Amino acid sequence: MSQRSSLELSFDLVLYDIDGTLVDTGGAGMHAIMTAAERYFGAPSPALDLAGSTDLGIVKNLLDHYGHSAELMDVEEFFGIYHPLLEQSLCSQQYAGKVLPYVEQCLLSDQQRGAAIGLLTGNTAQGAAIKMRHFGLDHHFGFGAYGDDHADRNRLGPVAQIRAAHHTGREYAATRTLVIGDTPKDIACAHAMGARCLAVATGHFSADQLRAHGADFVVNNLGEWLAIIS
Repeated sequence: MSQRSSLELSFDLVLYDIDGTLVDTGGAGMHAIMTAAERYFGAPSPALDLAGSTDLGIVKNLLDHYGHSAELMDVEEFFGIYHPLLEQSLCSQQYAGKVLPYVEQCLLSDQQRGAAIGLLTGNTAQGAAIKMRHFGLDHHFGFGAYGDDHADRNRLGPVAQIRAAHHTGREYAATRTLVIGDTPKDIACAHAMGARCLAVATGHFSADQLRAHGADFVVNNLGEWLAIIS
């Protein structure tokens, strides 16, 4: 690898998606939010597309499905139902969740390179914390932007930059930021903030699909990325 390409692959701020990128909950997350919808709205939940969605965006879709007025929606009550269900589902033997391959090695590599590491996820802040604690990854992440900050995922990047600055005491340029995710929405979010995106085909989208959506880098798993940057 040339000196120029090595520098191009060096980032000061690395922001990770959670589901399909860091972990696979084995269906626990889907079960929890669909059960929460059924309990809150009193009717069966519709099928949900969680890939890259924010939790506030999912709530909006549920409002549309049930024909429920947004003014009458108590979002805190809904998430108050969802978060305990998420914790219970993750601990259930019914769902075989796991940390995805090479995640720990990639986080260690970021730290060794001096990069600040944060989350950029559609999960609520509490939902993200529950998942990270359950899978033993919480000690890696001191800040992030979450799915209860904005319904629109493309607005989360600048939030993550601000929180990174507050956490570390230094500013981070978007051009020196890498967003790592597994969906086209992660790619769009990265580009909306002016960052680059590493797309990993460890979720529901293939490498070819992620490449077609304009990801700056595409790998089958984070082990391939470690090989590239080393």
